[in-house]
Amino acid sequence: MSDPIPPISLPPAQNPQQEGDWLQAVLQRWLDTEFLPEPINQQIAQRAAQIFVRQRMEGENDLGSLVIAIVTEMQAFDFSKSFYGEFAIANAVSDLLLDSLGIDRCCGQ
Repeated sequence: MSDPIPPISLPPAQNPQQEGDWLQAVLQRWLDTEFLPEPINQQIAQRAAQIFVRQRMEGENDLGSLVIAIVTEMQAFDFSKSFYGEFAIANAVSDLLLDSLGIDRCCGQ
């Protein structure tokens, strides 16, 4: 039987707003380069960053819990003008955070 993947915890937030500003910028850059730069991308990145900042201010450090919060709360966002959905956004946030921590996300490692 294979071993479960251990949870990934972010370091405790020192400045959640600064983290949110960073996340908003890199997420919008990712959205703009993945398909097309669209005005809605800024709104998507801003909303995902708001959710992330609030979660971090509430003391959430578990990456999995942060991803679930983003998926859940982004369900209320109107994605009709976008190529993306809440799962794509939450997965992108996860990937960007893992990259920032220097964690290789390939092949479950």
